[in-house]
Amino acid sequence: MNELSEARALRADAPLPDSDRLAPQRAQLTQAFQRETPGRRTATVRTSLPRRRIVLVTAAAAGALAVTGGVVASLPDDTPATAPVGTGRQLLSARASADTLELAAATVEKLGVTEPGPKQWVYEKGTSLGQGEPQTSEQWTRWDGTGEARLPGIPRSGDISDFDPNKLQVWYGPNQEEKWKKEGYDDRSQRQFYRFLATLPSDPDRMMSAIRKEHAIGDIKGETTAERDWREIDVLYRSVLIPPNAQAGLFRALAKIPGARVEKGIKDPIGRAAIGVTVTYTKPSASGHLGKQEIFFDPKTYTYLGEIAHAAPFELPEGTSQSPMPSQDPNTALITVRNAWGVVNKPGARP
Repeated sequence: MNELSEARALRADAPLPDSDRLAPQRAQLTQAFQRETPGRRTATVRTSLPRRRIVLVTAAAAGALAVTGGVVASLPDDTPATAPVGTGRQLLSARASADTLELAAATVEKLGVTEPGPKQWVYEKGTSLGQGEPQTSEQWTRWDGTGEARLPGIPRSGDISDFDPNKLQVWYGPNQEEKWKKEGYDDRSQRQFYRFLATLPSDPDRMMSAIRKEHAIGDIKGETTAERDWREIDVLYRSVLIPPNAQAGLFRALAKIPGARVEKGIKDPIGRAAIGVTVTYTKPSASGHLGKQEIFFDPKTYTYLGEIAHAAPFELPEGTSQSPMPSQDPNTALITVRNAWGVVNKPGARP
């Protein structure tokens, strides 16, 4: 059985349905992600929530969540590998990769979905690796956009002698949805963003065209269409809730990116069974990436698990004589995973 027939055979039993300064290169990669994900929070006490742009990205830099019949799908960190013994890592051909991504689209399209209530909270636990010690955080966002909470907490400005990072920090603010809409902002609450995605067709060309019209992530000079599409899709997958039609469209859009390939028989950065969708840049992209870029999904449910993004080597300003630091190795990567996620009734609760 070849790659293509193997991928097609899966259709028969397809299941129905997270004090040191950064080295210059890491800073460059972080800046690239900040260009993609505006609206990061600052460490100050606030009485209202800052505006959100259309792409909602939490501190854990996360992706798609499947809510099936009102029950949140979640995977533990130690999900065992399920690939048959002896299959090993497989990089599929372009045709077999497209067929596998179509299977993923057809699978998630069948998901039942229940939108959270306005006072419910979207929970996400994520870990960032590749920049020193792993950093894990939890974040809760109220569905109507009027509240947010996180662990560990972020020190406020001024005297922090009594600051306890292990104490849940919760912020509340006024409902901004109507104001954002009336004043023409591209900001969205999670509810508004979800409902926008729910209106999109699952056809990849029409869906991506509608998303680009929102101009959510901004342009980067010199970026190719393929680079832009990968960046757009990557940012969208970091959103916590994505309707089934949009999830399907994203898989189909990935299949149309030149050079995109599916890898089977692999594990994500924390050891969970996974498939990966990859592109490889042989020269630095306009957004500052180089080499293999990878997005991980569960091999049965096709739920987003995380990503690895490699940065281009940091280039010192012309005329600078400083020697490169060891951490400027081009293999330096920003690695993010989603450990757990769900919908809960109050900040601090876990699914």
